[in-house]
Amino acid sequence: MAIILGDHQYGKAENRIVRIYRDAPRHEIHDVSVSTALRGDFAAAHTEGDQSNVLPTDTQKQTAYAFAKEKGLVAIEEYGLELARHFVDTVPPVEGARVEIEEFAWERAVVDGAEHDHTWVRRGPEVRTASVTVEGKGAAQRTWVTGGLKDLVILKSTGSEFRGFYEDRYTVLEPATDRVMATSLVASWRFTETGLDWNAVHEGVKHVLVARFATVHSLALQQTLYEMGRAVLEEFDAICEVRLSAPNKHHFAYDLSRFGLENPNEVFHAADRPYGLIQASVVRDDAPDPGPAWNRFTGLV
Repeated sequence: MAIILGDHQYGKAENRIVRIYRDAPRHEIHDVSVSTALRGDFAAAHTEGDQSNVLPTDTQKQTAYAFAKEKGLVAIEEYGLELARHFVDTVPPVEGARVEIEEFAWERAVVDGAEHDHTWVRRGPEVRTASVTVEGKGAAQRTWVTGGLKDLVILKSTGSEFRGFYEDRYTVLEPATDRVMATSLVASWRFTETGLDWNAVHEGVKHVLVARFATVHSLALQQTLYEMGRAVLEEFDAICEVRLSAPNKHHFAYDLSRFGLENPNEVFHAADRPYGLIQASVVRDDAPDPGPAWNRFTGLV
């Protein structure tokens, strides 16, 4: 029996980069966390301690900061493409690179009724996400891009049911015909092409997701997720797969009868745990193989 090294990669995780554009009186801000991972034949580093093929993780960090200036940081997908291609194209031992990015949103402060040119208030907790994976050299090079969001907290006060479920002797849940439905949505979508208006697509996908959540009369959160994913695929030809993860943020009608009060679904206890966790992917039947698109480095996106 031989013992061998399996899959391996290495990189610099969670580089916190803030890029401010100051070339006009009205400044622009982009606040991101960037993680880079390199793949290739780095076996000697593990088995022999030979670092001759290893580009230091500190160099990856320095490159990420430099590219925020040299290449710009306007759309995180485009920035990730520039960064991943650089590592694969210019570092001979690197056969593949993955870049994972989170973007934290800021909104302009309003002063005397007008947006301020260089002051912002952090908007949250929603975070925009993206990943870029590049593998191979020259004409054989292949690229995979995903976009996404996480921690989008969304709630509807009616238009949601949950009944007709399977029951066994441990089932005590009462059927619900009119309930609050809320979640902290995580969504990722896989592109089939590059060269897009990434920012416009992101805003468009978010709009579709929220609109379907709001307008679908839900018989279950599972049904809502499927309808949300399907709506995105119907709207955007450049997207072939949507992955959704939705913790059910339960709201239970509070018992006010002890106080002689009726509660027709107006006062609720918001329970943070335990929670149902519903996950689904919605895919075109002709979608290309995902390859390494979903092979995560940090697990952030």
